[in-house]
Amino acid sequence: VQLQASGGGLVQAGGSLRLSCAVSGRSIRSYRMGWFRQAPGKERDFVSALSGGSPYYADSVKGRFVISRDSALNTVYLQMNSLEVEDTVVYYCTAGQGVISSIRTTVTYPYWGQGTQVTVSS
Repeated sequence: VQLQASGGGLVQAGGSLRLSCAVSGRSIRSYRMGWFRQAPGKERDFVSALSGGSPYYADSVKGRFVISRDSALNTVYLQMNSLEVEDTVVYYCTAGQGVISSIRTTVTYPYWGQGTQVTVSS
């Protein structure tokens, strides 16, 4: 399974970006698909996931970010609205399986994309 993330860039605070994660090798329906983000020198933090068709969000992005998928394109998206300077980090898409209680932990995601940088200016 290979994941290719794209869509990062520079945006002003309050703006929007849409990240894409194109998956090859297996259908995204076989996996829980997620997004994490990581600042330099810090742990990789949960952002959002889609499991069994249900979305999950970190409290910090709830109401601003929306995760979705296009099964025909085998692609997962993260629509990021009302971006804040604090959202400036590298975002990673990931695929995994496991119980819902583990959805926010990196250990249950064996497959990762290469990361895409999001920079929000004030």
